Amino acid sequence: MPNPTQVVALLKAQQIRHVRLYDADSGMLIALANTGISVVISVPNDELLAVGQSNATAANWVARNVVAHVPATNITAIAVGSEVLTALPNAAPVLITALKFIQSALVAANLDNQIKVSTPHSSAIILDSFPPSQAFFNHSWNSVLVPMLKFLQSTGSYLMLNVYPYYDYMQSNGVIPLDYALFRPLPPNKEAVDANTLLHYTNVFDAVVDAARFSMAYLNFTNIPVIVTESGWPSKGDSSEPDATLDNADTYNSNLIRHVLNNTGTPKYPGVPVSTYIYELYNEDNRAGSIAEKNWGLFDENGVPIYILHLTGSGVVLANDTTNQTYCVAKDGADSKMLQAAIDWACGPGKVDCSPLLQGQPCYGPDTVPAHATYAFDTYYHQMGMGPGTCYFNGVAAITTTDPSHGTCIFPGSNGKNGTIVNGTSLAPSSNVTTSGSPHHSYDIVTGPLIVGFLLLSAIFL
Repeated sequence: MPNPTQVVALLKAQQIRHVRLYDADSGMLIALANTGISVVISVPNDELLAVGQSNATAANWVARNVVAHVPATNITAIAVGSEVLTALPNAAPVLITALKFIQSALVAANLDNQIKVSTPHSSAIILDSFPPSQAFFNHSWNSVLVPMLKFLQSTGSYLMLNVYPYYDYMQSNGVIPLDYALFRPLPPNKEAVDANTLLHYTNVFDAVVDAARFSMAYLNFTNIPVIVTESGWPSKGDSSEPDATLDNADTYNSNLIRHVLNNTGTPKYPGVPVSTYIYELYNEDNRAGSIAEKNWGLFDENGVPIYILHLTGSGVVLANDTTNQTYCVAKDGADSKMLQAAIDWACGPGKVDCSPLLQGQPCYGPDTVPAHATYAFDTYYHQMGMGPGTCYFNGVAAITTTDPSHGTCIFPGSNGKNGTIVNGTSLAPSSNVTTSGSPHHSYDIVTGPLIVGFLLLSAIFL
């Protein structure tokens, strides 16, 4: 995996403003300092028992992993454990005390207003999730869930929920249609209707989120927001996983991001956005388990994009055409003075041969600052091996799969075939996170509508 400096360069290059770490790695937190990137850190499951059994241990954890890094590093939330009730049930008795001890340490440091505390849950804690209006949490966990919800309510925090329509679809034995799992349009007679509320559900994701809300209401909690801390779709699988394909992964993540960005909300709460973390940024080629378990990422281990996210209107996303070719171009609307300064740097200290931009040379026209900047940026990007952070230029450059070559002006990396500009989401690196209970290192992305700029609440899991 890339080192923290490389990761942060990637975040900057991709306009990622929110990241989620599945641990609190000091190297990553130091690298994220003074970037303005919002960071969610985590108490890993293997530290949960110690933190939940000792107020002093929790206070030391906060001192070491929070107080030592703020305000330079913009830590906004702490996720305590990961899917504890289903992945580490023996630690469930200390989960509430762990939440309270961490919160108390934040209060003592006067950080409780800016940093929220919660714990991510698997959607498996919800029983009978359809119809959503009849959903309820597994009663055997009420002794944990009720005080947890009281804690979230009293501190103004939110329920963290992991939502995987892929697994719901795979485990339904054909009951859930693939299109319903992938956000594909359904004819009205194929939509799922909650007979109690008459609400129409067009996708699994909304049904699960609303099921969580109804489950909380069943326990008399009606004002706690839901944030989806993991969701995604694998791009490759073995013979028992035939729907883990590039096309389905592209379709799911693209449609999910569009759904969130449009502020569609859910049938129970239309127009109320559900900020969502997309799992995950990198494939995990060495991870144990099935082929699908290794292939949830947008990138392979070398940083090569797996597929194109088909999005519009929200900033640059890592993506690619089938040739695995990307280019670095001047960002639309970028300040011309900043572009000119970037050209001067690229053609000077950056050691780019800018002679093709001279009058009479192939890339002189169009004689505009953005056009010349695009040539200089792309040349630098390719001579640096398209490495992380090499298409940034103080925020005025963006990665695309559209070949910017024109006429006799052939850009570095050009193969004579245009791709598709990829717009969309933010990414988030993460480490020591699990969707199935086993720890691993990964990078996830998050999308959501709560951020200005590229309109995505992007979280990377480190």
